[in-house]
Amino acid sequence: MRTVSSLLNAVIGLFTVVALLSYSAKVNADDTHKNPVSHSLASQPPVSQSLSYGHVFEHQSQIFAAKRRYMVALPERYHMQIPGTQRHYSVLYVIDGDFQFRHVSAAAHTLARMGKIPPLIVVGIAMQGQKDYLYANTWESEKEGSEFGGSDKLQAYLSQELIPLIDSEYRTTDAKALSGYSLGGLFTLYSMMQESTPFNVFLAFSPSAWYDGNNIEQQLQRFLKTKPKTELFMTLANEKGMGVAELDKLFSAHTDQNLRYGYQVFADETHYSTAMPSIVAGLEFLAPNYYVDLDPMLEFADYQALLAHFKRKQSQWAGFRFDWLQAYHLAKYLFRSKQHTKVDQVLAAIQQDFPESYLEVVIAFSKGFVATKDPQKSLQILKHVSAQGEHHPNWHQQMSKTYEALDNSRLAKQHHQQAVKLAKQYQYESWDYWELAPDAFTD
Repeated sequence: MRTVSSLLNAVIGLFTVVALLSYSAKVNADDTHKNPVSHSLASQPPVSQSLSYGHVFEHQSQIFAAKRRYMVALPERYHMQIPGTQRHYSVLYVIDGDFQFRHVSAAAHTLARMGKIPPLIVVGIAMQGQKDYLYANTWESEKEGSEFGGSDKLQAYLSQELIPLIDSEYRTTDAKALSGYSLGGLFTLYSMMQESTPFNVFLAFSPSAWYDGNNIEQQLQRFLKTKPKTELFMTLANEKGMGVAELDKLFSAHTDQNLRYGYQVFADETHYSTAMPSIVAGLEFLAPNYYVDLDPMLEFADYQALLAHFKRKQSQWAGFRFDWLQAYHLAKYLFRSKQHTKVDQVLAAIQQDFPESYLEVVIAFSKGFVATKDPQKSLQILKHVSAQGEHHPNWHQQMSKTYEALDNSRLAKQHHQQAVKLAKQYQYESWDYWELAPDAFTD
């Protein structure tokens, strides 16, 4: 009886639900009849689109005899293809990618957009959980225990497997930096000391120098006696017992022309919160004073002195080139200092000393001539780079603006449409795409 009663109650409940749903449908139908527009809008879910900050991959490692994961974030405009100027990028490798990759790639992305650093490829070195994290970032130590001791294996994996894989898949340069935090910072220092390390800049954030009874200090003393040519940036939070302050004294006593060293203490941060300010400071260490704003530019006597200043930056770890923002302010400098009448001489100097930047600078100068009501000069310099410009969305956009100023709406529309088409093809970032005003010239 209990089973039959339960079944009867369930059936009654089901009919009640059906009745309520039928009533609800009738009410909704009445509301639709009364206000069909609001119902139509409410029934349509908002269109969504995923925003990606990178991709994760998996491959088989022979050294670890297991599958390993890694993450990759490409710089803005990476997919743009300009004949003769296919750009290659420096690479920042990040230990403990599952924990660190997102904010590191975002910081690199944002600082490059601001012009403070050159665009970088960011690669996250994934750890396969806490056990792997402890093992892979440390060397063998009787003091610490058997769960540690795989740093030589991780170093071999990076040198022999991951880095060759990244170099084969992406357009990279020989400029490779390694970034690590906590035990990852310890491994960063360890990697710096290894013979034939594949990295040439090292960012060690709150490194766990306490490990193995502060043995890293003795290793570094021996290493620094060889006067290695390297670059190191190290940070420390408001924390004690890390052994980092002692390392700072050691490095400060050995700075010479072979060692470029930087150190920063974040006294208001904890061991866990220091990761974000550390990476921002570390990225700026990679490219010190990379960006020059308009007001400091105006202090240079003439364009020759200013270009000489930028040319000296080419010796930095990642080199130097004029990306869109620096090119834009270079154009503003030229017009503000009334040297725009020498634009042909300036462009000749750019072509000689900064050939990879030539197209970007021409586009920036074109904006200046359109703004100052000289579209003929804009057209002249744009046509001079048409062979490469045909493949650049912003070149087409400036051609469109120029023809618009010359009252040629047909060619203005034609170039604008090509700019939008190429921007989609090259997977322009949303801000870069909408800067083109894609809805202009709609019929």
